Amino acid sequence: MLNYRHLYYFWVVTKEGGFARAAERLDMAVQTISAQVRELEKMLGHQLLKPAGRGVAMTEAGQAAFARAEEIFQLGQLIPDEVREAASGKIARLAVGMSDGISKLAAHALLEPVLATPSLRLVCHEGEFEQLLAELALHHLDLVLAGQPAPRNPDLRLTSERLVESPVEWYGPAAHVHKADVNQFPQSLDRLPVLLPTGHSALRPALDRWFEAQGLRPRIVGEFEDSALLAVFAARGLGVFPVSRFGASDVGLMRGLRLLGRSPDVKEEIHAIRSRRGQHHPLVLQIIAAARS
Repeated sequence: MLNYRHLYYFWVVTKEGGFARAAERLDMAVQTISAQVRELEKMLGHQLLKPAGRGVAMTEAGQAAFARAEEIFQLGQLIPDEVREAASGKIARLAVGMSDGISKLAAHALLEPVLATPSLRLVCHEGEFEQLLAELALHHLDLVLAGQPAPRNPDLRLTSERLVESPVEWYGPAAHVHKADVNQFPQSLDRLPVLLPTGHSALRPALDRWFEAQGLRPRIVGEFEDSALLAVFAARGLGVFPVSRFGASDVGLMRGLRLLGRSPDVKEEIHAIRSRRGQHHPLVLQIIAAARS
């Protein structure tokens, strides 16, 4: 097992640039700290530090160890404040998982009803659908927003509810969206640079089928996993892009984007997936109630 005290001494030596300054910071003897670091090197089987002038420098192995130590001890420094806040009962914590490919603009609109909650601590994780369901089943997440319902699996004990079924609209910068393009939509998509979600998105196959049904072969200039990033690039003039009508409320915050047209036959779905414990989380209930209304 890794001795975290030894790792801590190594981390301090590296941060301070030498054993003498580390000993001064820790109020310990140089020999004691040096011995502890040697024990760490012996356990890991690699030299971590080497002499450099009056101080020390990291070897390549030391750089790898330091990168992880930096993460560990920076997180450790947060523990006292988080424990104090949790004990006070003042923190309203909400952990939400967002599956790859769902519109982040729509997800933000779904979460908006709880964003003004006093002392809210919102934690958002993005990942693959199956991974998020496992985290939800282990109660590491309170809610998962996904483009599909949870599979039928009695062992997971999860419930799903469709919150959004919203038709798709097309937006773009004023430099691309002219009156003629609006009047000739959707054929105008063949003349405009187009930004699309990647295949991670459940929306992409529906868009591809719609293009084929309309006889369109758009010139795709960019593909994005993150819909919010896609909208940013569109706002900077790269091209026009699709977004669900529900998520388009956030698009209005981006100066210069204009409505090009609507694809009512293409819809984006977002499902809320909860564990049994999550069914009683007050913020989750508020999100679902707002979406229903």
